[in-house]
Amino acid sequence: MGVVEDKIKELQEREAKLKEMGGEAAVKKQHDRGKLTARERIDLLFDPGTFRETDIFMKHRGTLFGLEKLEIPADGVITGYGKVNGRSVCAFSQDFTARAGTLGEMHSKKICKILDLSMKSGIPVVGFNDSGGARIQEGVDSLSGYGQIFYRNAIASGVVPQISAIMGPCAGGAVYSPAMTDFVFMVKETSHMFITGPDVIKAVLGEVITFEDLGGAIAHNSKSGVAHFACEDDAQTIERIKVLLSYLPNNNMEEPPRVDTGDSPLRTDPALDAIIPDNPMESYDMKDVIRSIVDNGDFYEIHELYAQNIIVGLARLDGRTIGIIANQPTVLAGCLDVNSSDKATRFIRFCDCFNIPLLTIADVPGYLPGSDQEWSGVIRHGAKLLWCYSEATVPKITLITRKDYGGSYLAMCSRDLGCDMALAWPNSEIAVMGADGAANIIFRRDIQGADDPEAERAEKIAEYKDLLYNPYIAASRGYIDGVIVPSETRPRLIDALEVLSTKRETLPPKKHGNIPM
Repeated sequence: MGVVEDKIKELQEREAKLKEMGGEAAVKKQHDRGKLTARERIDLLFDPGTFRETDIFMKHRGTLFGLEKLEIPADGVITGYGKVNGRSVCAFSQDFTARAGTLGEMHSKKICKILDLSMKSGIPVVGFNDSGGARIQEGVDSLSGYGQIFYRNAIASGVVPQISAIMGPCAGGAVYSPAMTDFVFMVKETSHMFITGPDVIKAVLGEVITFEDLGGAIAHNSKSGVAHFACEDDAQTIERIKVLLSYLPNNNMEEPPRVDTGDSPLRTDPALDAIIPDNPMESYDMKDVIRSIVDNGDFYEIHELYAQNIIVGLARLDGRTIGIIANQPTVLAGCLDVNSSDKATRFIRFCDCFNIPLLTIADVPGYLPGSDQEWSGVIRHGAKLLWCYSEATVPKITLITRKDYGGSYLAMCSRDLGCDMALAWPNSEIAVMGADGAANIIFRRDIQGADDPEAERAEKIAEYKDLLYNPYIAASRGYIDGVIVPSETRPRLIDALEVLSTKRETLPPKKHGNIPM
């Protein structure tokens, strides 16, 4: 063999050795835990044969505590780029089989380089987190590595979509990078996130709690709201990431991809004409309304288990990606509260960053009352919702299906907050408050002075409803652009989205606003 052939053979042997990761025993242990390896996750994410690995030969340069004797393949993280359903994506995948995927100087450098490439190229980045945390032997270099990643997460925010998948342990400082990205996926039973683990909590507080209860997928999807998706296994997680990417543009300078869904834009649904119960105290499932309206009934719900009194997610109307925010009457009657305000706010800001039009579907009786809400800062959190709707420059369409009262009417993207097209069903009620409460205030003296206060009260409630409890007063003032037949909602929304597709709106020049955090 010649010199070149020898060099090529040496290259291939070096790559093959590194691709063995932590070795056969470590790979088996990973599989025994029900987890895929870092390279298997990469293979599932990218279209076959398209992934190009970067920095496979990068090594740590630690010299303390025996680290100089350790070989850590690819320094515990796989980085590179390729195609996902034909579109370019960057990714990194921490390798738990290689010294538990601990993060040190060069490990973090590899992640930073791929984040930089994502930014420069204007393409999404997906991170698979599966790490024992900071490489303690490298000391402050490990801490610096985390800090450099956090910095890039912040700078890339709103420029390229950032998606994190927690595929194993993620503790201490390591949790902040995923929390700074746009979406967080977790796997039931095998992934965990926490600042301090169960052992520390027991030692300091005497509280006994399991890994799963403290920082598992369900805990973070339903209680903390840190995670957006809870998946059954690694494969389902990756498949759902690929679906999510299909709705998103590559970066903030592009529009989301438009696809041919095969669903007629003229389709109507007579079932919507009867979906609202005659009894105003009865609920209905807002997801039925959403699925009726969107293309093929496909709704990609986000934060499904958190603050279920509001619904957020992605769908398509005539092939165009839209973001949907909707009250859920089956949970807390659709009232807004601290957590639902935060949930909606974060989603609105994401959609606005990436040129995704917003459809708001309102059926809301007000804000949830109570001292707990007040002391938890519902004023501040509710203000964020008002803020973000006002600030958003993407097309904003609002549909009122039933109740839309008081401050929550404003908070669910009223005309006054910059809604571009407001539509209402004929049974909708737009008012300062419910009829019972309004009558008690407006007609208090009449009711108290009546021979039959209850009969008088009932009469006054009916009077209030007749005069103000309909969408036509708002329509007569221009607050509602159209009162529509429910069954015709889909084509009316598509028409509105079409005319707004060329919308251009800019905000006054400023560094940034001071959102009430």
